[in-house]
Amino acid sequence: MVGVNVKTFTTANFESEVLKSEETVLVDFWASWCKPCRMEDPIIDELADDYLGQIVVGKVDVDDNDPIVSNYSVDSIPTLAIFKGGKVIDIIAGFHGKRELVKMLNDQL
Repeated sequence: MVGVNVKTFTTANFESEVLKSEETVLVDFWASWCKPCRMEDPIIDELADDYLGQIVVGKVDVDDNDPIVSNYSVDSIPTLAIFKGGKVIDIIAGFHGKRELVKMLNDQL
């Protein structure tokens, strides 16, 4: 389930919502069957609320959006990528706690 402030990115809207965004965008590459992804879901929801108006937060379901996954060489999930000006400026794979993700985001503000 996606939180109220978490967007859903797909091949149809990725370019307009992420690559052409004037704001910094955090993209969570995930899958419903991935246990670490499900563990990270509430953290992503909290970050979307905490950074509302500063960073856009959204998710890409890797099972439904292969062109995006292939383009960014996502080979493990969860993978979190920060986009700014249409480019990846930071990327991490695996489960990470809120403290580490807050530091990652704050470094980009």
